[in-house]
Amino acid sequence: MSGFILIALLILVLSVIYQIARASEFATILRGEGRVQASTNRTIGWVMVIMFVAGMWGIYMCHEALKGKMLPVSASVQGEQYDFMLKITLIVTGIVFVITQGLLFWFAFRYQSTEKRTSYFYAHNNRLELIWTTIPALVMAVLVAIGLRNWLNITSEAPRDSQVVEVVGKQFNWIIRYPGADGVLGKRNFQLINNENNVLGLDTSDRQNMDDVVLENGEVHVIVNRPVKFIIGSRDVIHDVGLPHFRYKMDAVPGITTTLWFTPKYTTTQMKEMTDNPDFVYELSCDQMCGKGHYSMRGTIIVETPEEHAAWVAKQQPYLKGGQSPAPAPSAVDSTGGPAAKAPVESITKR
Repeated sequence: MSGFILIALLILVLSVIYQIARASEFATILRGEGRVQASTNRTIGWVMVIMFVAGMWGIYMCHEALKGKMLPVSASVQGEQYDFMLKITLIVTGIVFVITQGLLFWFAFRYQSTEKRTSYFYAHNNRLELIWTTIPALVMAVLVAIGLRNWLNITSEAPRDSQVVEVVGKQFNWIIRYPGADGVLGKRNFQLINNENNVLGLDTSDRQNMDDVVLENGEVHVIVNRPVKFIIGSRDVIHDVGLPHFRYKMDAVPGITTTLWFTPKYTTTQMKEMTDNPDFVYELSCDQMCGKGHYSMRGTIIVETPEEHAAWVAKQQPYLKGGQSPAPAPSAVDSTGGPAAKAPVESITKR
């Protein structure tokens, strides 16, 4: 019954709209098409002006409402360049937006069709074509050059004294590996991967694996003011290492190793004070839809002083110590997207 009523109401509304259109058409004939069109144009012109003013006011109010609610200052040295690039881009595109939209709405109002004004067909002007093609092209070239410079910077070879951390994506959590006292990550073989005691497929014949530390809880410990190099990979599908506070992201692709490096500027404790948020954490997110458990694929970055990091390292155990691996940490969902089994958390190495 309700469906019939809705269909009847829809037919009634369409009938009313049709009758209004017919009445408007008859009124135009009776009053004179030119006068009605001129009146309509004036109304539309003023509506365009009101929409422009309201739109600009809305943009300003949104900016004011979101001020202070965005990400804090860049937490990495290299991220400052990205903030600068974003600022330049917003300034340039903002100026272009205001000019072009202002002219668009002004022309619609100022040069509306009237009984005394007719349209003028302006066929072509080589000078104008050259100006509005060349200038945007040059501006875009500059913006692209800035972006390429920053991209080449983060993907270049990391400084020799960089801390090395391997980050491997897996549905649906991050596996973190640190080199041990030798400072070298051992070899991996995907054919050796199993979820019981070798989640990364560490090659036990490689002695450099014997002191490596592996964490399955997605917790990354790095040192403030020291470059850190992320060696990124994936065990299954494409993931994406998202580091919003450091202004970084990089794909984690199965079968391909990607890298990035950055220098943390503030410890987690400092950022808690700067944001006045005692619960603040640096987030390691997956920025690529990777399955139905994607929402839960989240890790944390803990930025520490050298002393704090040394104390943390001293508590870690090699993953392959004694031929046994620590049990995997609990995860929000397992590889099928269902609830993961609970397991004790233990993991990682000396650096």
